[in-house]
Amino acid sequence: MDFDFTDAEINRYARHILLREVGGTGQARLKAAKVLVVGAGGLGSPLAMYLAAAGVGSIGIVDADVLELSNLQRQIAHTTARIGMLKVKSAAQAMSEINPLVRVETFAVRLDAGNVRALIEPYDIICDGTDNFETRFMLADACVAAKRTLVSAAVLRFEGQLSTFKPHADANGPCYRCLYPEPPPAGLVPSCSEAGVLGAVTGVMGTLQATEVLKEIMGIGETLSGRLLIWDALAMQFRTVRLKRDPHCKVCH
Repeated sequence: MDFDFTDAEINRYARHILLREVGGTGQARLKAAKVLVVGAGGLGSPLAMYLAAAGVGSIGIVDADVLELSNLQRQIAHTTARIGMLKVKSAAQAMSEINPLVRVETFAVRLDAGNVRALIEPYDIICDGTDNFETRFMLADACVAAKRTLVSAAVLRFEGQLSTFKPHADANGPCYRCLYPEPPPAGLVPSCSEAGVLGAVTGVMGTLQATEVLKEIMGIGETLSGRLLIWDALAMQFRTVRLKRDPHCKVCH
């Protein structure tokens, strides 16, 4: 792989390149990668910032919302001065400030059945940082159809979940619907705006999500495909649950 780094890039990514598991090869893979972040909120903020800081070459951000004061308790890519700005524009500004070498493309649209395929196809890895089940299931189904790796995180109150879904690349790997065949009935699971969320919980889960994306790009470590990571912040306990592909799944079979 081409290690055509400038002196500034070598200096910027020196702590990565020193890692035996990363080195010049891994950093070159990050530079060549294309990642789409869906949601520029509590999860998307730390996720996008760490992807940019790490040197992921091309990052897309999808979010139709405008920044509000109540967002700032957890959405750390944004600032008080940018209230009223589109979240994607605010996040892109923060990412460019931390690393002007990465290309950031913004999509100030709400993901729907008419645009989801076109949005995800140019990217290698898709990150789900959304806050509603309709979008989550739509995005997960589209990733299976387009053969794109999906790294999905979720938070509520003091808990978080994280997994990677890539049935196209992992013969035994489940898709999102193998874990959750259908969305829960309306009103059964409250949203963060209804039940609340500790701001730091979104930071931890978004950072873990970024870590898994970087590992997938570089092909290092053990993938979360086939495993679900669950974190209880109040007990400060992590546990991992094994996931299996559902032979009757209507999406990946």
